[in-house]
Amino acid sequence: MPTTPPFDLNEVDSALFRLACALRDGAYSFTTVTPATHERVNNRKGNEWATNLGGVFGWSRPFQIDILPPAIWELMNQAEVAVPHGEGWRSSLRLSSLGGQLFWHSAFPTTNDDAVFFGPDTYRYAAALQNLFASGLPAVGRAVDIGCGAGPGAIMTALAHPQAEVLATDINPAALRLTRINAALAGAANVAARRSDLLNDVEGDFDLLVANPPYLVDASERAYRHGGGPLGAGLSLAIVEAALKRLAKGGTLLLYTGAAMMDGTDPFRTAVEERLAGFEGAWSYREVDPDVFGEELEGDAYAEADRIAAVVLIVRVSE
Repeated sequence: MPTTPPFDLNEVDSALFRLACALRDGAYSFTTVTPATHERVNNRKGNEWATNLGGVFGWSRPFQIDILPPAIWELMNQAEVAVPHGEGWRSSLRLSSLGGQLFWHSAFPTTNDDAVFFGPDTYRYAAALQNLFASGLPAVGRAVDIGCGAGPGAIMTALAHPQAEVLATDINPAALRLTRINAALAGAANVAARRSDLLNDVEGDFDLLVANPPYLVDASERAYRHGGGPLGAGLSLAIVEAALKRLAKGGTLLLYTGAAMMDGTDPFRTAVEERLAGFEGAWSYREVDPDVFGEELEGDAYAEADRIAAVVLIVRVSE
């Protein structure tokens, strides 16, 4: 694991890098759960205040300075993540574990417009990527993660293909910033974080395109959560359309997303099939979890939906 960043970071971001290194050296780990589970656990008696590092950086609980090692408190201040909270303090970021790496992302609850997502979907997305890489891919010289968030897709791709140029794109500056820091933590020097709306602001074709876009209908239209279009599928369909135009010969798209099921049918799959009509190549589509974000079914947008499933679409262009 790197102890110095493989590329330049500014003073504040360097402190955030060193804070994560210090926590990693202390065997810190945290698995991020759903917002509903997070809230239930935090609401238990005795969990009002953090009593350890997991409570501070994982559960996003307020804390008193005396529970932290002095070096950790100093790094928090240098990294500007210690914010006043009532009679104590709170970390403005969470740090989560995935595949032996640590990832900074937004603290709970993720209510800000520029929140950077990381959660159970991320773990399912990572598993889909691992399966894809294990299946064997043609040589990957250039790859892109659309809507990179905290950067797990781009970083996993970069580590699996260290000779590839890997772009991590997002419209959220906060996401691009954390992706750079998380890539430094992973030692993924071949990741370049770029601002782009889909692929509109980057040039060229790609051998591999991966994405875990937002796929819900969010009343506040927060970028990390709102998929737009019919039943939240708008962004996912736009990624399919963009990929078909920008994948190189032999290139692969992996899209992890959600699909709202209506009266036993899958409108998202139908829309994908329409876009792939006449496509020269192979594709697969499967459910990896039949029931996610069940609480969304109580909202008007999903009043007629049976369930929301997590799905993985893989498209391979002919050579």
